[in-house]
Amino acid sequence: MTTVAALEKLLAAGHDNALLRFGLGNAHLDAGNASEAVLHLSRCVEFDPNYSAAWKLLGKARAALGETAAARAAWQQGLEAARRHGDKQAEKEMSVFLKKLDKPAH
Repeated sequence: MTTVAALEKLLAAGHDNALLRFGLGNAHLDAGNASEAVLHLSRCVEFDPNYSAAWKLLGKARAALGETAAARAAWQQGLEAARRHGDKQAEKEMSVFLKKLDKPAH
């Protein structure tokens, strides 16, 4: 059974929470299914708006779909969450992602 299938089975059994949604979003993103990742990561940050790692992945999934404005919004919300919790690594990573969005494409 794949990771996605195992996690989907847990979700189907009623075990819906931020950690499960994060795992599903991450697994879908790793599998190249950004649209499914967005669904689960969006639900994750609804459960826990301070989950900076989920905001980071949500931004990556949105960027993979070409949704630049939505990626920027996710990373900005993630930066705020990271700052509230002193999550310096997530703060650094999302700052870099935002700077890359601001660079003109060549």
